[in-house]
Amino acid sequence: MTAPPSSSPPGLYTAAESRELDRLAIEEYGLPGFDLMQRAGRAAWRVLGRYWPEARRIAVCCGRGNNAGDGYLVAALAHENGLEVEVHELATADALGGDAARARHWAAERGVPMSQGVPEALTADVVVDALLGTGIRRPLRPPFAEMARRINACGAPVLAIDVPTGVDVDTGAADEAAVRATVTVTFIGRKLGLFTGPGAVLAGTVVFDDLGVPSRLYRRLPGVPWLAYPQLPPEHRLGPRALDAYKHALGHLAVVGGDHAMGGAALMAAEAALRTGAGMVSVLTRAAHRPAILARRPETMVVDADDATARAALLERADVLVIGPGLGRDPWGRGLLEQALATGRPAVIDADGLNLIAEAGKSVHSQTVVTPHAAEAARLLGRSVAEVQAARPVAVRDLVARLGGAAVLKGRGSLIAAPAADGTPRLLGVCAHGNPGMASAGMGDVLSGVIGGLLAQGLPAASAALAGTCLHSFAADRAAERCGQRALLALDVVDAMIGILRDEERGWR
Repeated sequence: MTAPPSSSPPGLYTAAESRELDRLAIEEYGLPGFDLMQRAGRAAWRVLGRYWPEARRIAVCCGRGNNAGDGYLVAALAHENGLEVEVHELATADALGGDAARARHWAAERGVPMSQGVPEALTADVVVDALLGTGIRRPLRPPFAEMARRINACGAPVLAIDVPTGVDVDTGAADEAAVRATVTVTFIGRKLGLFTGPGAVLAGTVVFDDLGVPSRLYRRLPGVPWLAYPQLPPEHRLGPRALDAYKHALGHLAVVGGDHAMGGAALMAAEAALRTGAGMVSVLTRAAHRPAILARRPETMVVDADDATARAALLERADVLVIGPGLGRDPWGRGLLEQALATGRPAVIDADGLNLIAEAGKSVHSQTVVTPHAAEAARLLGRSVAEVQAARPVAVRDLVARLGGAAVLKGRGSLIAAPAADGTPRLLGVCAHGNPGMASAGMGDVLSGVIGGLLAQGLPAASAALAGTCLHSFAADRAAERCGQRALLALDVVDAMIGILRDEERGWR
């Protein structure tokens, strides 16, 4: 997943919003529907030629509606350019209407071969999925489920038009038979479900084409922000440091965690917070971890969590807490969580901190950020992991409603939500960065430290969650460029973040 070019519309859209964009383009900006369909067909044909220039046999699977119309036009263009093409239709000519019927007639006039029903097998260099568009909800029914299974079984690369069949545009949830696309070309508005959850996996590489609609269209309907770190607005960022800056003005953060055998988690969170710019960072942990933490990062202050007096003094002094890295779920960790939450300090809560909150049914300070993955979110919401993944935008808003602070639902297409001015949970956006190499121990600890460091320096919880998530994933992509995804480690992300923040500072001069 890559950041959008600065010239392209930054929003992600639900099915209803996508239909409204289409309506505005046609009714208010005077772009005929069939003209837009022709533009979409040509755009899809260009993508097919770009990714598979050697392809000679094309199978186009058409359902009904405008998505099928796009497919018929792609088939006609491929046929005109000398490729061997066959269209597999799931709707009769009489069942099609409007622009889709016109597109089919266009293809038929040009001699494109067409066959009715689900074939026994698909044989092609590339398969085009033009079965179902944005308005379809799960589950897939016959014959669409059978055709989707044929597409997945054929072994050829797949170009999905607008959305892979079986993916829910609003949530990223997917039917078990959903098409696995190699490339998805989507038009006018990027679809939310292509960028989070299972949909982001099934979509493969997403190519966007605005079909030449006026840019003012997107001011009318901005959609959910797709959050690219370099393009975050100033209100979500830290600006240049004051010339008279001093450490106490930049926040004192305390990391609470690191039970037996888990001291590294607390250390990574602390180092990430320091590198993000927090003025002072303490680690409240087992005394046995002190030598290792100080050997790695002597800038930290390490406090024995079993010393009641020292523990209370640190929690009183700290401006911001990061609770959970390596905390564990034994009485030791539970006691630390209770005492840390009792301070009422702004906080970032992750890992076992979240699990303990789920068990106790607690809410959090309004300036707290929670950073669960799907399993932790499921525990907090009393749902299954499958239910969370089936409706990730709903789940992240429900986390805000349940807990009271900002929330980051981690995973493919991390989602950030926070209370609006009236207290209503609001989806702030979808992170545009991240890669599979982040499936590695310690990544969540580093994220907690990054967000905590931004909180300590004065960003509100919502902005810290948004900026910290995007900075962390952007740095992970940079680190993966250097060392590859398989070898990527959590502290490699911190190293890459140093360069990103350095370059930001140079840009201010």
